[in-house]
Amino acid sequence: MLILLDIDGVMVQGTSWKPLEILKDGFPRFTAMAITSLKRIISETKGSVMLTSSHKSTYSITQWQAIFKHRGIDVGIHKLEDNTGFLTRKEEILKWLDQKSNLQDFVIIDDDRTLNDLPPQLKDRLVLTSSFIGLTDEGASLAIQILNNLKLSAS
Repeated sequence: MLILLDIDGVMVQGTSWKPLEILKDGFPRFTAMAITSLKRIISETKGSVMLTSSHKSTYSITQWQAIFKHRGIDVGIHKLEDNTGFLTRKEEILKWLDQKSNLQDFVIIDDDRTLNDLPPQLKDRLVLTSSFIGLTDEGASLAIQILNNLKLSAS
């Protein structure tokens, strides 16, 4: 089970009127609701995280694991390749998935509205968050349902 995860607008609330709280590791605080929701997804699906965020290249995998652990999330972390071609999020995900032809069990959690234009079989795996709210319990339930349905259809 793989969780393709954005950060801004999913784990970090996107507010233009309030500065972000930066923690000692130099990265913004994740919202409590997003932490609880992601931990629930991980716990119920045994999923790992594939970072799709534009921040993915800022830190190494080891640093990302420390950032997540500092926020109470202990999970295996991977990340998409650096976006040197200035692709959109949709293009990045499609390119990566094209290289992973046998990948079945994944969900995409993002606030990028352009992902609504994904092909139907991929859009069915999308949990679209509100950038002002981030990942919620409702979003976690949907992600778990998507992953569980994929597991059932594969067996």
